[in-house]
Formats: sequence, structure tokens, C-alpha cells
Amino acid sequence: MKKIKKVNYCRLCKSRKLVKVLDFGRTPPANSFLTRSQLRKKEDFFPLVVSFCSNCGFLTLGHIVDPKILYSNYVYVSSTSPIFIKHFEDLANSVYSRFKLGKESLVIDIGSNDGILLKPFKKLGAKILGIEPATNISKLARKNGIPTVSAFFKEKVAKRIVAQKGKAKIVTATNLFTHIDDLDEVVRGVKKLLTDDGVFIIEVYYLVDLLEKRYFDLIYHEHLSYLSILPLDKFFKTHGMKIFDVTRIPVHGGSIRIFVKPITGPYHTHKSVTVFINLEKEKKLFDVATYKRFADNVKANKLELIKLLKKLKRQNKSIAGYGAPAKSTTLLHYFGIGKEVLDFIADDSPYKQGLFTPGTHIPVVSPVQIYKKKPDYLFLLAWNFADSIVKMQRAFAADGGRFIIPVPKPRLF
Repeated sequence: MKKIKKVNYCRLCKSRKLVKVLDFGRTPPANSFLTRSQLRKKEDFFPLVVSFCSNCGFLTLGHIVDPKILYSNYVYVSSTSPIFIKHFEDLANSVYSRFKLGKESLVIDIGSNDGILLKPFKKLGAKILGIEPATNISKLARKNGIPTVSAFFKEKVAKRIVAQKGKAKIVTATNLFTHIDDLDEVVRGVKKLLTDDGVFIIEVYYLVDLLEKRYFDLIYHEHLSYLSILPLDKFFKTHGMKIFDVTRIPVHGGSIRIFVKPITGPYHTHKSVTVFINLEKEKKLFDVATYKRFADNVKANKLELIKLLKKLKRQNKSIAGYGAPAKSTTLLHYFGIGKEVLDFIADDSPYKQGLFTPGTHIPVVSPVQIYKKKPDYLFLLAWNFADSIVKMQRAFAADGGRFIIPVPKPRLF
């Protein structure tokens, strides 16, 4: 594969009726944080364009970056977030109970990162296996006692696993399904992995929330798809599978958990599936005009935020960022925010501290620096954790510090 390929057809229904609805220009890969020595080297910047399929209503990126560029040395480690640790413990407990798992049940997590979801399944007594393409992260998982295959998930990988480990009662893909280019290949592989009564569980941020709450910064090169239930339901049926339940979950500012079974599986279809599809129709998710309005709203947000930041800088206020999630790359680049605005970015992950942001080269440091350098404002790039960040930074606020929350609309707190 070249570094990048242009998408000329819908990756769900294969229609060529794609309409460009949003263009963020050229940005670097969202997680390509740099060491000091890499600052002198040329960086890759790729088009970040969103297209709408007017045939099935699927939203997709218009260009796909070679996954080897995106994932060969990944710096996102799930277990650095206490919120996600609790979220995945709750998911494991719920699934273990609902689907009556036992010590012979195999749970496979695709895109398993450092094993954050598999760890509680292991504790409950299930057999586990992770599949993780980032070699540095899969090594970390194995070091932590989570058996992990270091590979991009494909049908041939599924066949090899079945031959060695048998079939799985549960296959999970949390915050992963949107990262996949060839969805047909992956679903064929999942079908191979599942027992007849097996369940495929997907967690993704929900397109309805992304549009309504203007979560535009969730759009970056790793996220190839922006998902809703109606197009997905049709897609799974073409593979002999069926969505049988959907629930809302609060992570990432608004996500959904989707339960999929082989079409002959024993689980009845909940009314939730129809409820979500009706909601999507009501919100006009399948009308291209909806996405044009979204683009206009994002531009208005940009102008409003830039105006606020310029005003603060004219007043000689110092501003630091808080959180260096992948989505911060889209926000910083599209809004044109660099070192001239943010003195540094504090992040809890030791894997990012000491690095520099892609393209904008803002230093990422430990939150301890907030108390040493005492900025006037903290710009919350990890806005989805705003409540917990504000609680953690009570001392900063007590000392007169204030917070800037950029999404869905800029506001001071």
C-alpha cells in the first residue's frame, strides 16, 4: 500500500455516490507524537476529508493512510485512564453475567491495546486472547500477562486462532471498528471466530452525538468511519449476521454498544434497534444537507474560539493545554493553535510526556508542571473528561486558574 489511498466508493455498500461534506485540509496522523530529535525531520501530512454516501447513508474518510504509518509505534495506552479502567471492568462484568460465560468460554478482543478489557475477563475466569497490531503495545500487554497476537486482524488470522484456540463465545471491538478499512474482511473473520451462540460486541462513538454536540475533533486519520445503526444493520445482514441490541454509553462524550449475532443465533432482537434507526431518521442522518450544516457549525465554532484566544493573549494571559488525546491534533490544526498560544500541554500518560505534538510541536509534560508554571488558563483538549479534570485541578482553580472548554461551543469555566 502507498502512504495514502483515495476512497472512490462507499466501504459499506460499494456505491460510488460519495459527496464531500467536510475538509480539514492536510493534517499529520493524530498519534504521531515526536521526540525532540524527530522535530528536525520532515513530517507526513495527509488530507483529512469526510465523504457521505448518498446511497446508504454511511460517513467515511475520503483518504486512507497506510495503517503501518498509524500503528507501528502507537503511543495511546488505554490503562493510563482510570475512567476507562472502570468502564471496561463494568463491561466485562455485564457481558460475563448476561451471556453466562464460564471458565471454558473464550473471549477475544480485537484491537486489545494493553489488555484493559481482557484483564477483568481473565479475573472473572474466562479464557482470553488479544489481537493488537501495534508491536510496542502488544509487547506491553504480554508483559502484563495478557496473551496477545501482534497482527492486523484478517480472516486468515481468525482461521489460525480457531485452529489453535477454538471458537470464541465473545468477540469484542471497542473503539476499534471505526479504525478498519476493509470491514468485509474483518466481519468475515469475526464470523469465523464465533461459536453458533457467540456474540460480537462493538463500542463506537455515535454519529448522532458527533453531529449534535459538534464533536468534530473525533475526525482524524485513524477514524475511517462514523457510524449509525441503519447502514450497519444492512451491512451485517449481507454477511449473515444481525444487530440484536444497542445501548447508549457515556464514554467519548456519547457512544453506543452494539450487540451482533450470527443470523441463526439464539438471541431475540430488542426494540432498541428500531428505536435507534427511527432516531437517526428523525435527526436526518441520511440527508446530505445535515452534514453541510454541521460543517458550517464547526466553522462558526472555530471563529468563536480563535476570537476568545486572541483576546486572552492580548491581555497577556498564559494558556496551557490539558490532555493530549488523538483528537487534539485535529482541533489544534484546524483552529491554527500552536506554541504561540499554548505554552505546553499537560497529560497524565507517561508515554506522551517528553514528546511534542504532531505538526504543532507543543511540548507534552507532566501535570506537575501546572503548579510550577502556573498558567492563567487550562485549555481542555481532553474535553470529554472535563468534569474529572476540573475535580483533579481544584487547587489550580482555587489559585485563580480558569478552564477553557472548546467543544461543543467555546466557554470559560
